[in-house]
Amino acid sequence: MSTCTSASQGFGEPLAGTAATARTWLLIEQPGPWGAKALTQSRLDPGIGGALEAAARGTGVRVALIRRPGRHADRHRAGRRRMYAAHTVPGAGWVREAPDGDPARLLDLDFTALGAGDPHGFDLHTGAGAHRGAPLVLVCTNGKRDRCCALRGRPLAHELAASGTPGVWEVTHLGGHRFSPTALVLPYGYAYGRADAPLLKEVLTAVERGRIVTEGCRGGSAWERPGQAAELAVRRAVREEAADVLEVVRTEGEAPRWEVTVSHVDGRSWRVTVARGASLPPRPESCGGSAATPARMDVIAVRAVAGGPVPSGP
Repeated sequence: MSTCTSASQGFGEPLAGTAATARTWLLIEQPGPWGAKALTQSRLDPGIGGALEAAARGTGVRVALIRRPGRHADRHRAGRRRMYAAHTVPGAGWVREAPDGDPARLLDLDFTALGAGDPHGFDLHTGAGAHRGAPLVLVCTNGKRDRCCALRGRPLAHELAASGTPGVWEVTHLGGHRFSPTALVLPYGYAYGRADAPLLKEVLTAVERGRIVTEGCRGGSAWERPGQAAELAVRRAVREEAADVLEVVRTEGEAPRWEVTVSHVDGRSWRVTVARGASLPPRPESCGGSAATPARMDVIAVRAVAGGPVPSGP
């Protein structure tokens, strides 16, 4: 049976520059079933879910529901649940955890401040503190959005949890169904596609050491998509693995071509030319969808502008 995932992989569609964009992730534990629009189609009060979605719009905050891997009873009780907020801008990132929070309190948040990296409101309204556990890995499993997320994501989340990998959650939506299984890893906010358990275990081990794995990486969610592709291209060009050392400082131009400046904390910087292309031949972007030509971010050139040359090629 052909799926959007098998078509994307068969045509060799690139992963870089396809991550969901969010400077800050707001995650709410919600067991039970999820609908396609999970914030208003789950056992979370739809009034709260809709208000949170509206409050986050345009602030750099992305709200998602999470649950532990495994079977989920269809419970209607409201209850308290674990909540996280994670800011992913390099050098300014943090993860805060409320182990027993009330989602209704999130309506009092200043979402603009949260998106800018201020955790004060989240801590004040939820009783949160710094997350001191293992890195979090969120695997998209919402089959109501796309069957690939269920068919590929759920077994992966279960395999990771069954093997004793800590910090594993299912999540409602990370974008890019055709790259399933997809995952987001916090604290650094890099997304991965076509993932399997060995890759994500390698990623998590690297994160604990303050390193970033670029294999299977879709990009860092703190950046817009041209910046995601540019930052990954620089990492590969100069073989930089350390987290929190690269920043997308400027993006000039407009679609379909951008000049992106990426800087290093040691003073080096690069200009990266990124062009938006179309993935051919046409294929569905999600299962059941009509054939389309998904946008792709192609790195045309990486040029050092300070600190010496880089290896040839992107």
